[in-house]
Amino acid sequence: MVEVKQEHEKCIGCGACAAMCPDNWEMGPDGKARPKDTKPKEVGCNKQAESVCPVKCIHVKE
Repeated sequence: MVEVKQEHEKCIGCGACAAMCPDNWEMGPDGKARPKDTKPKEVGCNKQAESVCPVKCIHVKE
């Protein structure tokens, strides 16, 4: 099982995760990114989103 966690308060709204992984990341109305699904069936591009986050607020566990 995959789990995607985000420390939302740390997000600076740069959009890198949404650009890298538009399948599961989107920009919210507050200007910060958020995952569409926190328990996706597959890791997909979430690991790339985790690696490009400049404030390291995304955590993907497999």
